[in-house]
Amino acid sequence: MIRDTGLPTTDHRPAIRPERRVARLMAATGLAMVLAACGGGRGAEEAVASVQPQVVAPQPPAQPAAPVPVSLAHARTVSPADPAFDAWVQGVKKEARAQGISEGILDAAFRDVTPIPRVIELDRSQPESTITFEQYMTRVVPQRRIDQGRRLRGEFQADLADVEARFGVPSEVVVALWGVETDYGRVTGTYPVIASLATLAYEGRRAKFFRGELLHALKILDEGHISPAEMRGSWAGAMGQSQFMPSSFVSYAVDGDGDGRKDIWNTRKDVFASAANYLSRRGWNPNFGWGGPVELPKGFDRSRIGLDGESRTAAAWAAAGVTGKDGAALPVTGNVPAKIVLPGGRNGPAYLATENYEVILRWNRSQYFATAVGTLADRIAGR
Repeated sequence: MIRDTGLPTTDHRPAIRPERRVARLMAATGLAMVLAACGGGRGAEEAVASVQPQVVAPQPPAQPAAPVPVSLAHARTVSPADPAFDAWVQGVKKEARAQGISEGILDAAFRDVTPIPRVIELDRSQPESTITFEQYMTRVVPQRRIDQGRRLRGEFQADLADVEARFGVPSEVVVALWGVETDYGRVTGTYPVIASLATLAYEGRRAKFFRGELLHALKILDEGHISPAEMRGSWAGAMGQSQFMPSSFVSYAVDGDGDGRKDIWNTRKDVFASAANYLSRRGWNPNFGWGGPVELPKGFDRSRIGLDGESRTAAAWAAAGVTGKDGAALPVTGNVPAKIVLPGGRNGPAYLATENYEVILRWNRSQYFATAVGTLADRIAGR
């Protein structure tokens, strides 16, 4: 996503459009670094709040590493100490105490916390360019990510099968979300979440929103799911291998392995279960897929197109001359309702989009993102 519109797109994370996220990444690091990152480099840290087209994990994948120390650029703090910030923190602590947060957690969470200038820079920056849908798909769904997704789906088959049986979300969709969000857990962010959220709540453009997220983050710490030192994420506070904002964590995170902790940073079964729980509770229907690419007949009535356009059964679209890619059968059939979307604009490729596509959009309100997740899921499953 990359231009922040000033309002959260969903309850999952603040708004940053993925097609513009790549533009910010390119502006911040240069095209060479983007291309290097597509081949396995880490890329710009600030891009991890949502989709990172730059990431392709090395082979073989390692278990999640210990938290990476914050770089000097990330950790640079206001000096001398800001008395107004200190007073503001005391106000947050008072509010947190009223919500039952322990004094020990408050002391540990806010120890040595000061505003992070880089976070404010990122919050206020505006992109100068965008990339096309085709460029985005090429970078987000490369063959290497498909291959790794297939291998990881096999490696964690038992855990994913348990999650699919429990929540009704196909394993390939869970793995695809994991891959698009954090390159299968490789790029999760190194910003200290409490400091980032405190910075945004104190100096940012959406103080009320981020103050709420900060209080949710303190609740997560108080419940013992992660330590303050390990609670790291994107500059905007998106956390762990599923990049949940703290409020989404509180609402949707799941203890998948039964150890009493919801650890979306290090425990893959918790990551899988949390993502599947989110989709399930937001309306995922296990009886059909997300959709897929289609071809429209000549002279097709464009007024029918779009998420606000006409919803018809797959059979009705077929009767209207809509076919699968290269004349194949439609990606969904029968009485499944679907709409036709053009993520890349009027002259871009067309897709049939079921209600499950719209569920993915509730995770991240970008058709670029939703189409990439669906496409990666299909490729992982061999479709």
